[in-house]
Amino acid sequence: MNGSSSHISTISNKTILLIEDEQDLAKLVMLNLKSMNHAVVHCTTLEQANQVIASKQIDLILMDRMLPDGDGITLCQQIREAGNEQPCMLLTAKDSEADIVLGLESGADDYLVKPFSVLELRARVKALLRRGKQIQQQDDALEFNGITINCTTREVIAFNETLELTAREFDLLLYLAQHPKQVFSRMQLLEAVWGYSYSGYEHTVNSHINRLRNKLARSSYTTDLVKTVWGVGYKFAPPANQAAS
Repeated sequence: MNGSSSHISTISNKTILLIEDEQDLAKLVMLNLKSMNHAVVHCTTLEQANQVIASKQIDLILMDRMLPDGDGITLCQQIREAGNEQPCMLLTAKDSEADIVLGLESGADDYLVKPFSVLELRARVKALLRRGKQIQQQDDALEFNGITINCTTREVIAFNETLELTAREFDLLLYLAQHPKQVFSRMQLLEAVWGYSYSGYEHTVNSHINRLRNKLARSSYTTDLVKTVWGVGYKFAPPANQAAS
């Protein structure tokens, strides 16, 4: 690739695509990913990243936002629009709540603000790869009154209508649905669905819950599936029998 270095470790567990044009940071991230026995492909532009995604099996994508030929959010949106479910994490200095929400809205599974600690990076990578493995292992569907949550196709079908959810929104709904009527705090959901428990990131749960509810509210049958238990957290409330009538 012109203007870019490409690095692949010899012993690989998973293949991770790193899209980062800051060379010093890229070297540090690659060093840590390789020490975790992952293969790493490094690109510095969106164009190069698209070429890699089209030609290689990628298990996780880490991408900067401000790249020489555009915003990493654009690539994240393209990946999701194409129906690809690889976990994606944005690495960026943009730390406002609006920027974080924008990143998550684009389909990113996680958002790590620069400068970040190596230990946090490693924890996030492990959590995202664990989520990918859990997705592969799921082969059942949850059935409620008029609602099917299919773990194989990762689709939610409510009264013959398919709900369009992002990968993380699906994971969140699935986890709640696997424990109907059980109340979970934001911290419990953060640890169970995202795989880490940093208290400063509880707003991530709020953002996803709000977007999930907005999508569920498009059907009168699914409006109240995710309920707030004030002062405690959230729970999944299965629809009543009469909803299907």
